[in-house]
Amino acid sequence: MKNLNKKNFIKAINQSNEAKLSLLKNYDQIKNAIILIKETLLKGGKLFFCGNGGSAADAQHLAAELLIRLRPKINRRAFPAICLTMDPSTLTACANDYDFNKVFSRPFEALAKKNDLLITISTSGNSKNIIEVLKKSKQKKIKSISMLGFNGGNAKKYSNIPIIIKNNNVARIQEAHIFLGHYILEETENILISKAHNKKKILRKIK
Repeated sequence: MKNLNKKNFIKAINQSNEAKLSLLKNYDQIKNAIILIKETLLKGGKLFFCGNGGSAADAQHLAAELLIRLRPKINRRAFPAICLTMDPSTLTACANDYDFNKVFSRPFEALAKKNDLLITISTSGNSKNIIEVLKKSKQKKIKSISMLGFNGGNAKKYSNIPIIIKNNNVARIQEAHIFLGHYILEETENILISKAHNKKKILRKIK
C-alpha cells in the first residue's frame, strides 16, 4: 500500500479528461456520425461493430446498447446491431482456414447489405483486420465510421468518418472511445424519439 500515490490517481484522471476534451476538435465528424447512424436506422439498415482486444469489448458493449436498451427510462424498439467479434466459431474458423486479417471482412461480406453501416474501433488505426473490413465496406459501397487513436493510422484513409483521439496512451484512448460511443448513441436516440412522425415507430412499451 505504501507504493500507492494519490498524485498518480489525479494524473490519470486528468489524462482521461484531456483525451475526452480533445474530442471537441472532432465535433463536425461526431455530428456527421450521429446523422449517418440516424439515417441508417430510419432506412431499416443494420449497424456492424468490430474491434480487437479492449476495442472488441467496446464494440460488443455498444451493439448491446442498441439491441437492448441504452437508458433505463427510455423504452423503444430494438435497433439492429451486429458485433462481428461475438462468434468464436466463425472467428476461429476464419483465422484457421483463411487468415486472422479476414475475421471481420469475411462475415461482413456475407451479412452486410445496402443501407447498412460499419463502425470500427481501433486505438492504433493500423490493425490489419480493421483495414480489411473497411476496404470491404468500400467495395460494397457501405459507409463507415471509425473511432481511432494516435494519428488515426491507415484506417482513417478508408473510413468515411474517422474520429481520432490524438493521444498516445491506449488506456486513455479507450476511455474516450466508450464515452464517445455512448454520447453518439444517446444523441442519435434523442433525435429519433424527438421526431413526432417517428415516435410510434421508435418508442414502445416493453412488456
